[in-house]
Amino acid sequence: MSARIHPTAILDEGVDLDSDVTIGAYALIGPRVEIGSGTSIGPHSVIECNTRIGTECSIGIGCVLGGAPQDRKYRDEETWLEIGNDTELREYTTVNRGSAERGKTSIGSCCLLMTYVHVAHDCALEDGVVLANSVQLAGHIRIGAHAYIGGLTPVHQFVRIGTHAFIGGGSRLPQDVPPYTCAAGNPYKLYGINTLGLTRAGFDDKTRAELKHAYRLLFNSHLSRVEAMNRVSEEMADCPEVLELLDFVQSSERGVLV
Repeated sequence: MSARIHPTAILDEGVDLDSDVTIGAYALIGPRVEIGSGTSIGPHSVIECNTRIGTECSIGIGCVLGGAPQDRKYRDEETWLEIGNDTELREYTTVNRGSAERGKTSIGSCCLLMTYVHVAHDCALEDGVVLANSVQLAGHIRIGAHAYIGGLTPVHQFVRIGTHAFIGGGSRLPQDVPPYTCAAGNPYKLYGINTLGLTRAGFDDKTRAELKHAYRLLFNSHLSRVEAMNRVSEEMADCPEVLELLDFVQSSERGVLV
């Protein structure tokens, strides 16, 4: 099936549309934009330039994608925005292209970004990430697969959020949030392992128990951080998820609040 383009939409001659793409009324699509099959672009949306959108995506009303990074160091270098397959961006979401430092902003497949979300330059969101209404991401943020961030949460630049982390709404994140944990507050505090999320995701009882034990040693014991990491490494080296948690804490550049 060929693309269905509303007569009021304006497309640059360099736009590359796959089959069965829908372009809504008054949408504006600039140069060097690629849109995969089955994707719909909502009315009044703007895709400025240098943007690749995968298949079966939904871009809501009034979204602005592929704008230049809000970075004073940016000198009009060629940078990109990339969005994976089956991802939904609800109305009025804004996502900027990367800066010269990373070269792109990327959003994975099967993500959901709700109304009024902003994703700044050079962010990298892995698959299955959910950002609730009005989450605001500064530049260079990395979010692991299947992480969830509650609404009205600002995230500081260069922060990392680990896979399957859960962030309560109305939080403020100036530092990293480890994988598999729950966090909330302003500034945030950790509240244990994301047990409900891990159960829904199919993690078995043994893995959840080992993650809980590792969490207690790292964040809720009398041990120093170094002592706790050594014990976790010695006692649970056969659990990949625990090793991922341990590596995240060891490699954190912005630090982890408890």
